[in-house]
Amino acid sequence: MLGVSDIRFLGYRDGELTVTHDLRRDLSRVIRQVRPQRVLMQSPDRNWKLIYASHPDHLAAGEATIFAIYPDARNPFAHTSLIKDEGLEDWTVDEVWVMGSPTSNHYVDVTDKFEMKLAALHAHASQTAHMDDLAGRITGWLSAQAAEAGLPEGRLAEAFMVADTA
Repeated sequence: MLGVSDIRFLGYRDGELTVTHDLRRDLSRVIRQVRPQRVLMQSPDRNWKLIYASHPDHLAAGEATIFAIYPDARNPFAHTSLIKDEGLEDWTVDEVWVMGSPTSNHYVDVTDKFEMKLAALHAHASQTAHMDDLAGRITGWLSAQAAEAGLPEGRLAEAFMVADTA
């Protein structure tokens, strides 16, 4: 549906995610394997304007991800078993795009991709089937973000906090 071919599940239980050394190591492993230039991640900070983004699992995932990006994945002395046992050399991610952040500095017009986004959200039925007006809720959020970005009325935007991590 979205064209993603490499999906990795790390085996952590839904609703129980916490920032642990093991989670940081597992995320560092993926970073060292994939060697991305950019990481799109959930914000580790609570956003009171978009409270849905503040699920405890989302906050923990954001916090663990930023620790994995800096300092862990780039540090050859962090998670040394990744180098010794798996041959995964350190890697520096150049930038992060943080979604759900209370502060945004970059907006992407997604108006033309809205139907695809909505279809993907509907496919995630365990999280969205109970929502009576998913399209209306998402349209409201994206419209507000488009207005923050100064886009014309009727446009939809995703908001990010983009940070240089190189």
